[in-house]
Amino acid sequence: MHETTNAVPTPADPEEDLTPEQLAAKWEAEAPPAAGPVANLASSAVATLIGIAGIVFSVKLGLGTPAQPQPGMWPFIMSLVIVVLGLSQMFIGRHGGEGEKFSRLSWLVLFGVATLVGLVALMPVIGFEIPSLLLCIVWMKYLGGETWRSTLLYSTLVVVAFYAIFILALGTTIPHLF
Repeated sequence: MHETTNAVPTPADPEEDLTPEQLAAKWEAEAPPAAGPVANLASSAVATLIGIAGIVFSVKLGLGTPAQPQPGMWPFIMSLVIVVLGLSQMFIGRHGGEGEKFSRLSWLVLFGVATLVGLVALMPVIGFEIPSLLLCIVWMKYLGGETWRSTLLYSTLVVVAFYAIFILALGTTIPHLF
């Protein structure tokens, strides 16, 4: 005998049946609490200060000219962008939406910055390959939650791609082992 059931098929994802308005309301209800204007001002000030520090360090490296750039040219440009964005957020953006309140997960940003500092400190000593590989592994595995297999594969591919672009194709003077 063949049994038939009148069970209602369940969707693979319960959010598939929600309208865009219901989905937005659900996401709003699950969002972390808002940080408030003082926290937004403080985070904008920190970003601005980091950008100013980047400008100072990049000028010490030397800027050169657009035709003959020195090592500090691109860090200077990026630091300038960070300062402009930090100041604009400080004075214009604070009237917009609220940012997220700092939580335990916010410390991961400091961990990411610390690993970048480690990369910068190790690069002149042992080249960019090993520190870059370690940085990619740490970021993908511990900050991104990837599996070990994908972490090792993609980290290796990233370093090989950077080597191919910056050393082989562009011939930059980045310290390297090979």
